Amino acid sequence: MEENRRRYVEDGLEAVLNRRPRKDKGVPVKVDGRVEAQLTRLACSQTPNDEPSWTLSMLGDHLVQLGVVDSISRETVRKTLKKIASNRI
Repeated sequence: MEENRRRYVEDGLEAVLNRRPRKDKGVPVKVDGRVEAQLTRLACSQTPNDEPSWTLSMLGDHLVQLGVVDSISRETVRKTLKKIASNRI
């Protein structure tokens, strides 16, 4: 809120109402098509040690072990699998 007040005083109403373009272009995308393909292949494969099914954490850990990504959160794995499933419907 304080930022908006400062911008209003210094630059006027239009500066507050219109967003400034980001200089950093946002956070780089960690999951691209290559990672999605590996995740899909992995999720459809047999689980290690005859586990009943893959968990999101297991999938993420296995992607890191395979060297597909440096790190990946459980939530990113979930969102990616959800996105892949919704694209196939």
